[in-house]
Amino acid sequence: MTRKFYTFDVFTDTRFAGNPLAIVSDGNGLDTGQMQTIASEFNLSETVFILPPENEAHSARVRIFTPGRELPFAGHPTVGTAIFLAQQKIIGSDREEDSIIVLEEGVGPVRVGVSLKPGKASFAEFDVPVLPEDVGEAAPNDRLAAALGLSPNEIGFENHRATQFSSGVSFTFVPVSDLEAIGRATPQIQHWREAFGDHDHPNAFVYCRQTIHKDSAFHARMFAPTMGIPEDPATGSAAAAFAGVVFRFDDPPDGVHTGIIEQGYEMGRASNIFQELEVEAGKLTKVRIGGHAVPVMEGELED
Repeated sequence: MTRKFYTFDVFTDTRFAGNPLAIVSDGNGLDTGQMQTIASEFNLSETVFILPPENEAHSARVRIFTPGRELPFAGHPTVGTAIFLAQQKIIGSDREEDSIIVLEEGVGPVRVGVSLKPGKASFAEFDVPVLPEDVGEAAPNDRLAAALGLSPNEIGFENHRATQFSSGVSFTFVPVSDLEAIGRATPQIQHWREAFGDHDHPNAFVYCRQTIHKDSAFHARMFAPTMGIPEDPATGSAAAAFAGVVFRFDDPPDGVHTGIIEQGYEMGRASNIFQELEVEAGKLTKVRIGGHAVPVMEGELED
């Protein structure tokens, strides 16, 4: 028996940029250990296995794996898988199509709007299923700096300080002074646990206000070396949680606020993540994350 797989580059409208994603279109019959082995073989930041939905009104159930563990939610697999499923529905057609894909993930159903346009990269945007929440204090600046190969005085800018937020997956958000400093950031494994803990998601989402492109709001890098991800080209789940950081420190007024987070540039995998915050009566009420994705390859897995 063989199983079809596909790869997409996500959070980009250009092949060989963005964040690569592997999709196994039929995960039936595979147990957790087999899925983890396959994900390790692909060795991409995430691999998705598509399964029949538990609720017939939904599009699919998905399980998401890094090379080292399963995740309850992740952004670039959500965008890429929704675009893949929407494209499968209109194979052979060259018409424009807008559709809603509902994915059953570990955090619950995730509703994704997909826009398909012939000759252009497809776009998907999802409502973040769990609003960002503060999940604890970050380590002191000297520990964070040591783990990132930086100086303590390069941690922080304006009123931004290191924090921890989660929208289903927790991240440590580390603000740094500028592009020059973020470009030098390099994980120091011997200091990693002391700075980022030994819990189930020890990572660093490092960001600065200075950007490469004038249309971007933030420049970012994400490191999770102890999870098998030395650096991630684009991290949608982090962008979702990062909305909590933006809301806390930038204090946006009531209304809808959009911005682009640029990531992956230091890796040669330029990525652009669209982030939208909705604020009502001084409270963060909705977060949306979106991006483009393009197909790259397909093949078969031997059982």
